[in-house]
Amino acid sequence: MAEFINVLFIGDIVGEPGIQLVESDLAKLVAEHEINFVIANGENSHEGMGINEEIVHRLYAAGVQVISGGNHSFAKWKIFPYMKTDPNLLRPLNYPKGAHGFGFGVYDIPETNLKIAVINMQGRTFLPAIDDPFSKMDWVLERVSEETNLIFIDFHAEATAEKMAMGWYVDGRASALVGTHTHIPTNDARILPNGLGYITDAGMTGPFDSVLGMDKETAIKRFKLATPHKYKLASKDVRLCGVVYKLDPSNGQCLKIQPIIYPEFETTLNP
Repeated sequence: MAEFINVLFIGDIVGEPGIQLVESDLAKLVAEHEINFVIANGENSHEGMGINEEIVHRLYAAGVQVISGGNHSFAKWKIFPYMKTDPNLLRPLNYPKGAHGFGFGVYDIPETNLKIAVINMQGRTFLPAIDDPFSKMDWVLERVSEETNLIFIDFHAEATAEKMAMGWYVDGRASALVGTHTHIPTNDARILPNGLGYITDAGMTGPFDSVLGMDKETAIKRFKLATPHKYKLASKDVRLCGVVYKLDPSNGQCLKIQPIIYPEFETTLNP
């Protein structure tokens, strides 16, 4: 058995700029951090909202093993038939019965004899009132723990309190929980008392000369005028936000959690 497993999670990929950065630089990050398994949130990869089959295959070709989603997973209806055929393309598990696609899976970790479960779940605070994520989490954790103790959760939620509550709720029953949706990386990466690697939000992979990936001027008009304006994707200052988790296959606990921003932000003014 491998001594430990390194998992890279890539925060919400926003549009073509984010996709291209993953395509050009993911292999470098995998080598640098000795990554065994890559998960990426792709719900905003198609023009800033939704995903399509072409993008799915581009991300797989770049080295992503599992693509998770969120409240925009269903934004582009043409993906619906494909969602029913690809178990590596996830959407939140707690959408009502009958929704297209898969909410979790158990996957082989390449070049090992180990498996990892990946669960996609969505919060309800300030988001659509879908099924209860906590009771659904109880059900899926019991099911996947029969196959592996390496369990990774993408909890796609708006409210930080709901993400933190879920972290405490699954501590000791899962290896890692990453929060997604708000596109801003948080500075609270830690390991909870019973071994869960936790961070409230991984951030986004896309253009940071923007407002959450959106053209700045358009976003400012929406706030100043309180009226709708057509969504326009930004394109400059593209960065990858993610989290590296070092997991112990013997007990499923997280040994280390390391947020990354690539390239790093400038934090001093150079005259």
